[in-house]
Amino acid sequence: MDRRRVLKAMALLGAGAGIAACRGGKAPVPPSGTTNDAPEAGEAPVEFDLQIFETNGIRLRAAVEGAGPLIVLVHGWPELWYSWRHQIPALAAAGFRVVAPDVRGYGGSDKPEPVAAYTMKEITADIVGLIDALGEEKAILVGHDWGAPIVWNTSALYPERIAAVAGLSVPFFPRSEVPPLDAWAAAYKDRFFYQNYFQEEGVAEAELEADVEKTLRQVYFIASGDATPEEAQAFGNKPPGSGLLDGLPDPAELPDWLTEEDLAYFASQFEASGFRGPLNRYRAQNLDWSELPQMSEARISQPSCFIAGTRDGVRYMVPGMDLFAAPGAFCTDFRGATLIEGEGHWVQQEAPAAVNAALLDFLGGL
Repeated sequence: MDRRRVLKAMALLGAGAGIAACRGGKAPVPPSGTTNDAPEAGEAPVEFDLQIFETNGIRLRAAVEGAGPLIVLVHGWPELWYSWRHQIPALAAAGFRVVAPDVRGYGGSDKPEPVAAYTMKEITADIVGLIDALGEEKAILVGHDWGAPIVWNTSALYPERIAAVAGLSVPFFPRSEVPPLDAWAAAYKDRFFYQNYFQEEGVAEAELEADVEKTLRQVYFIASGDATPEEAQAFGNKPPGSGLLDGLPDPAELPDWLTEEDLAYFASQFEASGFRGPLNRYRAQNLDWSELPQMSEARISQPSCFIAGTRDGVRYMVPGMDLFAAPGAFCTDFRGATLIEGEGHWVQQEAPAAVNAALLDFLGGL
């Protein structure tokens, strides 16, 4: 397989860990078609209104703030709506209605069991259904990690519903020439690659759920800009039969951008929900390839931008290639890329001020 084919095999892949609601004083009135009975496994350290929305046959929990044009923030793996805690108030203060859902399978949202329930076709329909439930015709989408392929694909599949789109960490690529999981198996046949490891149902779940807080602490650290290059190499420099956490450091102190309270909230949600739903998104990639042949020629026609940290492991997931070199190659109205020096995969949490500034600059130009 040549480099071009490997690169195109990134089409529907959302790089996972680039290792490659609060019941506060607010009492929100739910919009039509929603309820406020979100299941809670623990309270978020920062207060937001959490609501439940009916969409595409399931229920999504989402944080909702502000008034104005609608912005939907879509998180990645292994995260939650809470990953946008720094962006929600900033965008709301700038005059937007901001909605940050737990993607299906996560947190307080519904968690279907089958792998087929986690295809890109289903999840993009969730996003459009959420826009409908909010009573809007159009929305601006912002996505990080798996959330980036979700918002890119939603924009391509439903161009009339999406006004603009910003991707964090994962650029847009059209559909691959070969099924994505086949491409990854070939590219990493001689060493560990997390997306290959995730394919056997139950294996990664058992490892990650054994000690959820430790799992998240290790994953968040290793993919951040705080890990040294030597520490980061421990993730991929191991044989194919390894576990995800094998060889990863367990930091004695959390990075400055992640508090103990933040970690405890993330952990409480994954302890309640488990990892099957989030891992099923990785397992559904070849189904995406079969279900969405029209994505082979897809382009993003809406105003778009890209934001990432320079030390994000997604950047070099295809050996010998810089995936951030031309992030607007398949976007016809690309407004520019912002690469934040020294930051890692969790860019909107690691560098919230810089990300907020980039987003507000992009939004101001629409």
